[in-house]
Amino acid sequence: MPPLVSVIIPCFNAERWIAEAIHSCLQQTYPNIEIVVIDDGSTDNSWKIIKTFEKKIICESLPHKGGNHARNRAFALSSGKYIQFLDADDYILPEKIERQVHFLETTGADVVYGDWRHKHHLPDGTSFLDKVEIAGTQIDILESLLANWWTAVASLLYKRTVVEKVGGWDERLPAAQDRDFFLSVALNGAKVVYQPGCYSIYRRYGNVTVSSSSPPRWIESHCAVLEKAEKKLIQMNQLTMRYRYALAKSYFELARDSLLIDNYSQYTRLLEEALILFPDFKQNSQRPFYRLVQSICGFRLTERIACRILLVQKFFNSIIDNLVSPEKKYI
Repeated sequence: MPPLVSVIIPCFNAERWIAEAIHSCLQQTYPNIEIVVIDDGSTDNSWKIIKTFEKKIICESLPHKGGNHARNRAFALSSGKYIQFLDADDYILPEKIERQVHFLETTGADVVYGDWRHKHHLPDGTSFLDKVEIAGTQIDILESLLANWWTAVASLLYKRTVVEKVGGWDERLPAAQDRDFFLSVALNGAKVVYQPGCYSIYRRYGNVTVSSSSPPRWIESHCAVLEKAEKKLIQMNQLTMRYRYALAKSYFELARDSLLIDNYSQYTRLLEEALILFPDFKQNSQRPFYRLVQSICGFRLTERIACRILLVQKFFNSIIDNLVSPEKKYI
């Protein structure tokens, strides 16, 4: 019998998708799978739907404590040599687990990841699959993760020993949970490999995402993840210049995100954080004008100029919106 694979599915108010997520696991070509579903205090019909599968899966309903708590509880109930994490609103294709188990067994690696694609659901009820997102081989997976590279949760398969070593998912984080977990795995020295091929589907529906539902919370969570990683690297005496630059790049991107939500004080704080980590930091902008000014004035002054231009643009856009909106009332 091939090694057991445990699929872990946390579910919160996913009545529209949870059945398809479970079906995608039951339809795997790999012959030795257990599916562990934890309902995280859903207030819709999710638990009722999950219970219809109870003869084929392991399931439990808990008070609402967040996705990471549900993942950790599911892991405690699982027994597999390999662990597949799957969000309740995503799904995997039939060959996914078989291909990745074979790849891990062949390479002796601890973690494998593949390509993935969005499935967009539109307000009119239609849906479509977007282009395949090529995750690609990362020369240094830790550096890539620090610099905000990302791959979908479902695209990964972990050895159980790796999950045990990092102590599971951090239940204190309200966002950036998958980045934190993958970073913890990489920081603990796991061998991570890339296997080409798209067998994971990541849904997008509506206009609200984890980042847009509460941008301040999203930014704060990513900052917390970066701070944890930096402290770990310092403890390991491995905070190299490459890792410093990767961290600085992430702080710069978070600074720009802060500016978009009009949090200027946080923007300046995160910008300074980037420069403390890497004093010679420069933005690799695709805008020729930005690159030209940066080459003449340096990063700090260029960013101040860019910030003021953005603020002026937002000011004039708000004036235009206020001038146009009264007319809309009479259309």
